[in-house]
Amino acid sequence: MDLVLEGKTALVTGGEGGIGRAICSRFAREGANVLSADLSRHSARQADIRFVEYDVTSEQSAAAVFAALAGEWDRLDILVNAAGIEIEKTIEDTSLEEWNRIFAINVTGTFLTSKYALPMLRHSSGASIINFGSYDGFIADPKLAAYCATKGAVHALTRAMACDHGPEGIRVNAICPGYVDTPMLASFFGEHADSEAQKKAARDVHPLRTYGQPEDIANLVNWLASDEARYASGQLWVIDGGLSAQVQQMRL
Repeated sequence: MDLVLEGKTALVTGGEGGIGRAICSRFAREGANVLSADLSRHSARQADIRFVEYDVTSEQSAAAVFAALAGEWDRLDILVNAAGIEIEKTIEDTSLEEWNRIFAINVTGTFLTSKYALPMLRHSSGASIINFGSYDGFIADPKLAAYCATKGAVHALTRAMACDHGPEGIRVNAICPGYVDTPMLASFFGEHADSEAQKKAARDVHPLRTYGQPEDIANLVNWLASDEARYASGQLWVIDGGLSAQVQQMRL
């Protein structure tokens, strides 16, 4: 069986989260050298996935991680900016501290990591940056104001990066998931008195009558990271089971 990422190097921020873990595992199975970058290691990892402690909001941390990586690898082929958080509030209920924190992680983290990765990415013959937006960057769910704002910013940043760095052979795309079965989604449902009914409502409102699994997102990320997607850049790839194709959205 051909390994589509054999010999490639990849760094995944938020690599210990639900989607991040699935991406790292898929990359490793496809033959890549994988570095999971996160604030802490959540559990035991397979031997072919390395962990590095990394704060995406810190320029000092970004500079240190990529300086160390450059001393070991001659290039970086794949960067996935998957680190992110969600705040479930209206703007009236969101504090300035919360607003700044979610932008620091979701937007500034993408900016800083990409900025310090670029020198290594330029040495790749087929570099790919994959950012994480959301279907909430196109439309809005109730009480996710700050989150929606950050994802809209990531969408615009993705297009700008694709324009700026395409001439250097660096492709830039964004994945825009809908509801995915992760700890973040479990936390969202946990705030409802009848979480099982809410989960059923979330599944049933999708045309496919289910929400996604982390592996579903990893499949698309894997394709965008591979040479099969060599002509794909500057795009926002929605993967939401058809949720945003509908006229009406649910109200959880």
